[in-house]
Amino acid sequence: MNPAAIRAIVIEEIEAIAPDVAPVSISNHCDFREALDLGSMDIFNLIAALHGRLGADIPDAATGQFVTIGGATDWLAEHVER
Repeated sequence: MNPAAIRAIVIEEIEAIAPDVAPVSISNHCDFREALDLGSMDIFNLIAALHGRLGADIPDAATGQFVTIGGATDWLAEHVER
């Protein structure tokens, strides 16, 4: 799966968790916890949703990558089966 498709999925899942925000308007490297006011449970739900949707096993050590759209996209692009 290409990075653009993965980025679109990440944005869709963020929108599902926080429907009142517009994650597409933030940059790839902006910490969306602050920009979108997401808490740790929101991040957990995002990771669970991405796991379910993409089948990627996301270890605890990788969760730090899932605070920016770019970080999540880059990690998933390397680990999602094509």
